[in-house]
Amino acid sequence: MKLKATTCKLIFLLVLIPVFAFSQTKKRVDIEQADFLEYNESIIKNAQRLIGNVIITHEGIRMWCDSAYSYTDTNMVDAYGHVHILKDDTLHMYSNYLNYNGDTKWAVATGNVKLVNKSTTLTTDTLDFDMAQNIGFYDDYGTVVDSTSTLNSKIGQYYADLNKAYFKKEVHVFSEDYTLDSDTLIYDTKTKVVSIVGPTHIHDEETTLYAESGFYNSITGNAELYKNPVITGEEQEVIADSIFYDKTTGDGRAIGNASIEDYKNRMIVRGNRVVYNETQETAMATDSAHLLLYSEKDTLYLHADTLKSIPDTIPDEKLVMAYYHVKFFRDDMQGKCDSMVYWSLDSTIQLFHDPVVWSDNNQMTADYIEMINQTNDPDLVKLDHNAFIVAMEDSGRYNQIKGRDMLGYIRKNELYKIDVDGNGQSIYYAKDKNGIIGLNKAISSTIEIYLDSSKIKKIVFIKSPDGQLMPLPEISDEEKVLPGFHWLDAIRPKRVEDIFERQKNSKAN
Repeated sequence: MKLKATTCKLIFLLVLIPVFAFSQTKKRVDIEQADFLEYNESIIKNAQRLIGNVIITHEGIRMWCDSAYSYTDTNMVDAYGHVHILKDDTLHMYSNYLNYNGDTKWAVATGNVKLVNKSTTLTTDTLDFDMAQNIGFYDDYGTVVDSTSTLNSKIGQYYADLNKAYFKKEVHVFSEDYTLDSDTLIYDTKTKVVSIVGPTHIHDEETTLYAESGFYNSITGNAELYKNPVITGEEQEVIADSIFYDKTTGDGRAIGNASIEDYKNRMIVRGNRVVYNETQETAMATDSAHLLLYSEKDTLYLHADTLKSIPDTIPDEKLVMAYYHVKFFRDDMQGKCDSMVYWSLDSTIQLFHDPVVWSDNNQMTADYIEMINQTNDPDLVKLDHNAFIVAMEDSGRYNQIKGRDMLGYIRKNELYKIDVDGNGQSIYYAKDKNGIIGLNKAISSTIEIYLDSSKIKKIVFIKSPDGQLMPLPEISDEEKVLPGFHWLDAIRPKRVEDIFERQKNSKAN
């Protein structure tokens, strides 16, 4: 059967279309110059050997080398000696050897490889480079240098058009202002911002930053740190779920399970939100805010709606202020008030607005309470205005001391003496070897009370005492308490967790 002429022409055109399209999309590598041209099929088939001052061009790429093989069947070039590629008048690549595939625009450079893109230089021993996308790859150690930093890694990818470099394994960064060690990170060579995508330590003269995710501006020192972030300085450490840090101003925000530890003053401020300033040495914690004051002997745990830490007028000392619904717990002492101030210089604690302090079996209240931790025993507890101390004798019986002001003395975490100054009144149960014999009520402007194991051992009335011993059967319920008596054991924090409980301040007798 014979085909018509028009049908033959159509078949011929269909055959030519792929060839024509291929020739349009797959341009040949051009040999622009060479001192000598050799061809020896016995050495390498389908190859021309170019020797001396070789210049090769291909779609915006210009290549110089000492010698080269140009393959006629594969559109590929092997270049040797002082290889230099210029692309788009901005990107330079140098090496001892280069294999270039014109069809894929893929280059493999080995031996003293150097890639220069504007102010960024990449050096390595072997580099795969995608000329179409301007992306370079190495997997056997490389170095990227820009105007501010030097970055080393075992594996790297450099995106010239995006000004980004991806580094993985044994990543080290050096600059005048910081050093960095990481497992994985991304570096923007234009903005100088480090994207943290793996465990990373950043060190400068004053601080160390750690995170497994986030951003670090190597110019300003500002940071956004996520996933186990920690900022450590000479005198403090910041930990949170997320940390935002402005190196220029010293401002920082620690969000979620935040903690700031002051090593020198042995205190830790915690909360779900902590705002601080490193330069001014201030901090404010809210949302489950609590404070830990620790020593070799014990730790005081304190909770409040808001905690603030500011520098004292004395260098290196701090003031901590706690506002609203303050509760604290220590093994030997617990307390409650509406607001509090802690002075790190002498570990003094000042309690304001309905303060209560419990020590073993004793409850202390006043308009204002101050606990003074002295270098040598005894420590002191000052109760100013409407001072009242209650100690449970047994169920339903309470020893009580009341006066204008009181001063308590604490030795080895135990209250052992109380001085009452002004309008002193006392009720305590007198005992003999057989037990309680009656209720002793006394009034004196000045009283000294001595205790042993939190029990009244002796009372000394200094001025004009007036008292009586009442037999137990003759004592009415009203006579068992002094005016203003309240037993507040229901709101006492008996364990650390209790400081977070919000209870009504019900004054039950």
